[in-house]
Amino acid sequence: MSMSSGRQSWLARRIETAVRAGLSSAYKNVRIDPAKYLVHLRRAYDLPIASFREMHTLPLPLVEHMAGQTIAASMKFAMAEGAGFGMGGILTLVPDVGVLTTIAVRMIQRLSLIYGFEYSTEDEMAELWLAAASAAGLDLGREVFEKEVLERLVPRIIESIAVKAGSEVAEKWAARLVPVLSSVLGGALNYYFIRGWGRRAQRHFRERHLLMRNHLKLSLLPEGDYRDVEIVRQPLTGEAD
Repeated sequence: MSMSSGRQSWLARRIETAVRAGLSSAYKNVRIDPAKYLVHLRRAYDLPIASFREMHTLPLPLVEHMAGQTIAASMKFAMAEGAGFGMGGILTLVPDVGVLTTIAVRMIQRLSLIYGFEYSTEDEMAELWLAAASAAGLDLGREVFEKEVLERLVPRIIESIAVKAGSEVAEKWAARLVPVLSSVLGGALNYYFIRGWGRRAQRHFRERHLLMRNHLKLSLLPEGDYRDVEIVRQPLTGEAD
């Protein structure tokens, strides 16, 4: 094993442990308050809604705009956080990953609400963590959701995300071992990490959102009168890195 591959293997294990710990903590402690966030969105965008279920009735470009703004804000926050922690090089890598996972989970929760999906029940929480898996680039399949209760499902998802993130992030972050580059590189890597997670999570919620909009449209028609219904299947512009 070369010195470079050995260093990445060691770094991957450290990152895997940090991601696992960060996501486990986020599962127990990190939760955007839907009621407060609804008040914030109504004020910020002058929304004529009383609940998140009504997000499915808003113009789609407006919903997409709010989601894009949320991802952009999380990217900027992650970049600033990465630049600050990056000054310490490898010594601050583990706390950096912990904060980064919290930023990612909060972003995913906000995107879930923006697209009209709350997480007050166990099924809704399970859907939220399946979205987190999707954001990490994992396709666990619906059978995972259907066969597991929440207490067993979430640890499985966290473990899968941790293993994948450990190998992928270590490869990109190995250069942070060089102190001179750590600050700039740390900010940039965090920025693109959150952008990738944000775009994949947005695609996940957007697909569910469009299905719900179609369902609502059909439910308002007289029974059997579906001739003029156009099923919306618009692609999400831009690919996640």
